[in-house]
Amino acid sequence: MNQSYSNTKATLAIARASFRSITRSPSAVVFSLAFPLIFILVFGFIGGGSGGFKVDVGVMNGSDTANNIYRALKKTGGANLIVNQTDAELMQDLEKGRTDALIKIQKNANATPPFTVDVKYTGASREKGQFFRSLLLIPILASANQPKGAVPPPAVAALHESTITGRVYKTIDFILPGQLGFSLLSSGVFGTAFVFLSLRVTLVIKRFFATPVKRYSIVLGEMLARIIFSLVGALFIIGIGHFAFGFTLIHGFVTVLNMLALSVLGLIVFMGFGFVVSGIAKNESSVPPIANIITLPQFLLSGTFFSISAFPGWLQPISKALPLTYLNDAMRKVAFEGAGLFDVWHQILILLVWLIIIYTIAVKTFKWE
Repeated sequence: MNQSYSNTKATLAIARASFRSITRSPSAVVFSLAFPLIFILVFGFIGGGSGGFKVDVGVMNGSDTANNIYRALKKTGGANLIVNQTDAELMQDLEKGRTDALIKIQKNANATPPFTVDVKYTGASREKGQFFRSLLLIPILASANQPKGAVPPPAVAALHESTITGRVYKTIDFILPGQLGFSLLSSGVFGTAFVFLSLRVTLVIKRFFATPVKRYSIVLGEMLARIIFSLVGALFIIGIGHFAFGFTLIHGFVTVLNMLALSVLGLIVFMGFGFVVSGIAKNESSVPPIANIITLPQFLLSGTFFSISAFPGWLQPISKALPLTYLNDAMRKVAFEGAGLFDVWHQILILLVWLIIIYTIAVKTFKWE
């Protein structure tokens, strides 16, 4: 008796074959595991502070901004002043290491000295707090307290400092989510583009069409294999980071599951870019240039290696338009701050918007033959 053909079995068979092909591909292993692991090892052994060059300083409500102290802080290239947030939001950011210090400048009710400067630091970002105090704040106050022609100079501002307790935000806490995003983007774009272009050029897909296999089985089989491979790689990267370098996982295994769920969403989005590249490319030699146009800006501008707050103001809107930026941001919030998936709904929503956009383009550009 003839049995009906099962596309589910066909999908799983394609997934198994594709998974074996991925594990035997040196380029897949290098870009998905070796490169991210090398960066994690380098930055993990460096240890210490957070991943950026600027100090994020929250300006508390009620601060006097019409004075030389505030203007000097605003002018300096080392401080990124955060305004238009409530004091509660600023305190929460300080406790969680998103902000390195809080400052409040007020006129002194006693008139002597004319201003008081209240600064709060956090144990979550000790190095940046010390940098802000030693290289930015103290020199600015010293300059303000020494007006020309006054010997001895009258004090212009009194400094009051305090430190709140917070988790130490280590270099690995910034770098590892970025390298995980690096791995997913590389696998999604380069892996998908090369595989489907090769299947088309070698007429493998055309042979599939001579069988009862549905087109969606081919796509789903490949996606399933790449998702499994990437999740194994993600677990490996997270495990090395946590056990070897103390990468923060606030809720342990639950945090890992949330990171893996974000990894699946990110990979599916990035595979859409791979489908577009495979549809545009004429041959395998044209894949790398097209894929690099997509991946390099995201590697460099999405907070993979450095915080986007360190970029010039005109460049930050570009960074905030890239999907990898939101994946990296969501990963860091989940890992270090203990956020759940509902807490990063904004980042997930942006990734879903990108998913719709890129697969709409992929449908228009993808070629089966």
